[in-house]
Amino acid sequence: MVLVSAVRDYVYRMLQDISGMKVLILDSQTVSIVSVVYSQSELLQKEVFLVELIDSISKSKESMSHLKAVYFLRPTSENIQYMRRQLSNPRFGEYHLFFSNMLKDTQIHLLADSDEQEVVQQVQEFYADFIAVDPYHFTLNMPSNHYYILPAVVDPSNLQHFCDRAVDGIGAVFLALKRRPIIRYSRASDIAKRIAHETALMYQQESGLFDFRRMEMSPLLLIVDRRDDPVTPLLNQWTYQAMVHELIGIQDNKVDLRSIGKFPKDQQEVVLSSEQDAFFKANMYENFGDIGMNIKRMVDDFQQVAKSNQNIQTIEDMAKFVDNYPEYRKMHGNVSKHVTLVTEMSKIVEERKLMLVSETEQDLACNGGQVAAFEAVTNLLNNESVSDIDRLRLVMLYALRYEKESPVQLMQLFNKLASRSAKYKPGLVQFLLKQAGADKRTGDLYGNRDFLNIARNMARGLKGVENVYTQHQPLLFQTMESIIKGRLRDVDYPYVGNHFQQGRPQEVVIFIVGGTTYEESRSVAQLNASNSGIRFILGGTAVLNSKRFLKDLEEAQGIARSNANVV
Repeated sequence: MVLVSAVRDYVYRMLQDISGMKVLILDSQTVSIVSVVYSQSELLQKEVFLVELIDSISKSKESMSHLKAVYFLRPTSENIQYMRRQLSNPRFGEYHLFFSNMLKDTQIHLLADSDEQEVVQQVQEFYADFIAVDPYHFTLNMPSNHYYILPAVVDPSNLQHFCDRAVDGIGAVFLALKRRPIIRYSRASDIAKRIAHETALMYQQESGLFDFRRMEMSPLLLIVDRRDDPVTPLLNQWTYQAMVHELIGIQDNKVDLRSIGKFPKDQQEVVLSSEQDAFFKANMYENFGDIGMNIKRMVDDFQQVAKSNQNIQTIEDMAKFVDNYPEYRKMHGNVSKHVTLVTEMSKIVEERKLMLVSETEQDLACNGGQVAAFEAVTNLLNNESVSDIDRLRLVMLYALRYEKESPVQLMQLFNKLASRSAKYKPGLVQFLLKQAGADKRTGDLYGNRDFLNIARNMARGLKGVENVYTQHQPLLFQTMESIIKGRLRDVDYPYVGNHFQQGRPQEVVIFIVGGTTYEESRSVAQLNASNSGIRFILGGTAVLNSKRFLKDLEEAQGIARSNANVV
C-alpha cells in the first residue's frame, strides 16, 4: 500500500491536529492528489465542511471567520500570488499552509510579508506531489504530455517546465519513501537523460533533505522513454482496469459515463479504486471473460442479501434492516456500477468488432509472419465495421513491426488508410516511425535482437498461450526481469555520475517519460506479488490509453510542422 499510504498519511497529518470546522483549499493538481486517496465522507469525518479551489475562492469576498482554512497547494509562483492576495484581506479565522514540495526561501519571505494580520498558524512541506492511482503506480497528470516527443530546440521554455514538473514529482516520491536513489536512464532518449541529470542535481543541491539513513543497497531510479515501447499504448486491452481506461477512460480513479450514454445522476461518474472497492481490487487484473462470471456471482450474492431483507416481519427485523441499510445500499451501488461498466464495454466490443481487431493487433505485437500480417491488416482496413481509430492503430502496429522489411507493402497500407479514413492522414504513422522507429529505441521491443529473447519467444510459442488476446507483454516486463536477474545492460541504461550498483537493489522506481499504461501497472503488481525480493514502483507523466497516446502524437506533429525549419 506504499504510495497510497504515504499520501493518505500526509493528508491525515494535515487535518488531524487542527480542531474545529475546516475548509480545505486545493489547486487543480492537488485536488487530484487528495481525491484518489481520501473519499468525501472521510474528509467530513475530519470536520472538513467545504472543499474549494484556490482560484474560485479568490473571487469570493464573504467572511468566514468561524472556519479554519487548510491550504494544500503546489509551490508554484501563481499559487504564491493567490496566497498573498488572500492573506492581505483574510476571510478565515486561521490559515494553515501546506505545500506539496520544496518552497524557495523567496516564496517563504513573500508569504511572511503578506501575513500582516498574523493569521498564518503554520507553513509546512508535505511531499505528496504525485497522484497515487494505485499502491505501486503514480502519475503526474501532465496536460502538456506531448512535449516529451519534441526536440529541445522547438520550445525550450515549455520543455523546461515539463522537465521541472517531472523532477519535482520524482523528488517527492523519494522524499515520501524516505530514500535516496542511484539513477539510470535510457541511453537513446535525450529527455530521459536530461530528467535523470536534473534529478541528480536536485539531490546534490538539497542534500540535507535527502540525508536518510543509508541502506545497504540504494534504491534504483530508472528513467525510460515511452518511445522505447510505442506498442503497448496502441493495443486494445482485455483486463478489467486497463480495458475500462481504453474503452471509456479513467481520470483520477473516476469513470465519467456521460460520454457513452444517458445514466441516472448518481451513476454518471463512478469511482474505481482498489482502496475503496473490494470487488474491483480482486478483479482489476482479471480477463474480461472471467469478469462477467465474477459479476454474475456478485449479483447472486446481492440477490440473497436482498431476499433476506425483503423478509421483514417483526420490529426487530426492521431495526436490523435499518442497521444494515448503509452496507446494503453500498453493495447495491457497487453491483450496479460493475454491471453497467461491463455491459457498456460489451456493447463497444461488439460495435467496433474489437475481438477481430485485437487478434490481429496481438499477432503484430507478438508473432512474426509479415505476409499473414499484411493480409490481416488489409482485410480489416476493408471491413466497414472497423472504426477509423482502429484502422490507424493497426497500420501503426504493422509499421512499427515491419518498417525495415516491407517498405512497399507499408506504402500500400498508407494509401489504403488515406483513402478509407479521411480524418487520419498517413503522415501521423510516418511521424511515429520518425520518433519511435527501430533506430530510436533502447531495448529489444520485439524480442528479436537478443539471442536470449529469441529463445524465450520460441519457448513461449511452443508452450502455447492461455489467451490469444492477452499474450502481449510490455517491454517494461522484460526490463524488470533483467533487473531481477542483474542483467540490465550499462551500455543501454547508463548510470548518472560515477555511481555503479553491485548486486540487486531491493526497491526500484521506473519512471516513464511520456506516460504509463494500466497494462504496465498490472505487470508491476504481478511481479511484486511473485516475491522476487524486489519491490517495483511505476510512475510516469500521464496514464495513457490509445486515444491519449495518439492525441499527444498529433499535438507534437502539429508543433513540429509549424517549426519545420527547426525539427
